[in-house]
Amino acid sequence: MALGIRLVGTGELIFHASEFDDSVVFVCVEKIPLGGKEHLIRTGRGPVSVIVYGEQDKPALITYPDIALNYVTCFQGLFFCPEASSLLLHNFCVYHISPPGHEFGAAAISHDHPVLSVDDLADQILEILNYFGLGTVMCMGALAGAYILTLFATKYRERVLGLILVSPLSGHPSWSEWVGNKVMSHLLHFYGMCHLLKECLLKRYFSKEVRNDANVPESDIAQACRRLLNERKSTNVMRYLHAINRRHDLTKRLKKLGCRTLVFVGEHSPFYAEALHMTTKLDKRYCTLVEVQACGSMVTAEQPYAMVVPMENFLKAYGLYRPSLFSTSPRSPLSPSCSFPELLYPEKMGLKLKPIKTKLAAK
Repeated sequence: MALGIRLVGTGELIFHASEFDDSVVFVCVEKIPLGGKEHLIRTGRGPVSVIVYGEQDKPALITYPDIALNYVTCFQGLFFCPEASSLLLHNFCVYHISPPGHEFGAAAISHDHPVLSVDDLADQILEILNYFGLGTVMCMGALAGAYILTLFATKYRERVLGLILVSPLSGHPSWSEWVGNKVMSHLLHFYGMCHLLKECLLKRYFSKEVRNDANVPESDIAQACRRLLNERKSTNVMRYLHAINRRHDLTKRLKKLGCRTLVFVGEHSPFYAEALHMTTKLDKRYCTLVEVQACGSMVTAEQPYAMVVPMENFLKAYGLYRPSLFSTSPRSPLSPSCSFPELLYPEKMGLKLKPIKTKLAAK
């Protein structure tokens, strides 16, 4: 059952609606593309925020972000890339799912509310799909969000058409990750969203070229992420972090996924080895790995252009790809008038494409 739509759009300005003394107060908190609406869906495991973009009669693409992020900090860089936006929004209705308590303006979740497991988070997705009347969906997740969507795909195979995963996790946390997550949990508990915690998270997300530890000024991407991290409630972040740190190994389930999987990983990602290990366990007939050079975990923010051509080819295999009539950028792989086709070659985009077949074998 829905709690209601919490956003009203006027032009490009989006206003959050909240109840206060039996009245409704609208506060402008952000700018998002025209047509996006936030639905607060009541699931059996608590309310979940879902931002919907596009025409709901189109195929559905759902997204799920990493720890302490929401759709803006995790995926907006990709959707602000004209080529990617043209590709995805022209072919899909996009449903951005936020982990509990990670949406804009979220209050701290009560300590009385039970801590959710990764299975609970995956089951919430099923309830969301049922609420919107969605059948099979395309999924896009980053890091911990990629794990949640992969888990969802292993539990509800008939509901997942394909997976687009960015620096995904799939196994038990390594010793170093487990210790790092424990350190972040303690920082959250005692100091909240402090400077040291944000440094830990930025190292998780970005390469040193984007952060300020490469003897260069911090990039706009990292600065924007810092500002948005300030809005996260520490208790809400800690709950998602605890769930991910207690995740189970999906390795034995990966061979049975049965859907195509496109994996992106930055060569400087802390989870680089994890992503490569995952692709060795997936059925090679259905999996493609794209390694992005000079990039951290968040390929969607650092190198969104590197994702366009692989995604275009990935979607063509489903027959979902429809060229946009409005893609006129000379850098766009969707434009027939591209003046410099050599820019689209993998080596020109900083990519290393693994020669893994993607065509489905005849059954």
